[in-house]
Amino acid sequence: MKANDWHDPAWVSSAHDWIEAHLDAKPTGWIEEVRVRPWSVTHRVPTSAGDRWFKANTPACAYEAPLATALAEWFPAAVLRPLAIDEQGWLLTADEGPTLRERMAADPGHWPREQTWSRMLQAYAVLQRAGAPHAEALVSLGVPDQRPHTLPAHLKSLLADPAVAADVDVAAVQAVPLDDWCAELSADGIPASVQHDDLTDANVFPTGPTGFRFFDWGDASIAHPFGSLLVALGFAAHVLGVGDGDPALARLRDAYLEPWTDLAPAATLRRSVSLSCRLGRVSRSLSWRRAVRDAALPVDDDFRTAAAFWLGELPQPPVV
Repeated sequence: MKANDWHDPAWVSSAHDWIEAHLDAKPTGWIEEVRVRPWSVTHRVPTSAGDRWFKANTPACAYEAPLATALAEWFPAAVLRPLAIDEQGWLLTADEGPTLRERMAADPGHWPREQTWSRMLQAYAVLQRAGAPHAEALVSLGVPDQRPHTLPAHLKSLLADPAVAADVDVAAVQAVPLDDWCAELSADGIPASVQHDDLTDANVFPTGPTGFRFFDWGDASIAHPFGSLLVALGFAAHVLGVGDGDPALARLRDAYLEPWTDLAPAATLRRSVSLSCRLGRVSRSLSWRRAVRDAALPVDDDFRTAAAFWLGELPQPPVV
């Protein structure tokens, strides 16, 4: 049995045994596979206390389990707390109801998109600011270290990987002044923190008018915190139906930056967002390379080439 073969009967039996041993309520129905990817799988477990959710990661992404637990210990109101974890990268969590995306779709009058995204991004920045003192502890738990000073070596590794470099304009990527950008970010006064790297409204539960609980840390790293805006603002542009450089994206950026304004002037913070969103493409490439490493299922071309896609975007300007 492979350690991460989602459809191997022996693996499924082992996972279900673990789930049943760690449930906090009596099961009331069959365990059901709900979402499956080459890098993770999610099962739903109906219980007398509501649904419970099991997630398994491949070994390269197994750090999500200790990361989620540590964040829940430090910031219980801001993240989804696992009911149980396993060193294999397994998590068991309680159902938190509709995600922010589902809430906005069901009641757009109560959850106006731009204002809701603004509140969400600001709450996430508060979490990152509070988490900065724990950066080294999280690296010691296995969370990837992608702070600015590490990125030149990471880029060399990506370009030396035939599976990535075959689909990249290597000369264009190498022409980017990466060392200078990394040095500038390292000196901007913003501490490294947990960088979600897949922050969208589908990975957040609203807990009130201004409260949010964040989850799904399988792509996360310790990095310059502003890199989270690469995916967040890119997806916000899609949600809001706006293009790159739209004033709405600048407003979202500035809302996110508000909790950091005591650390640097506004111009410095905005410059750091621009650099972080460009360098965040290296982080996204690293995330995708981890995702397809030791994949549990066949990998489609869109997933296989995702690391190269993000690396190829490195020379392009950010959305804001």
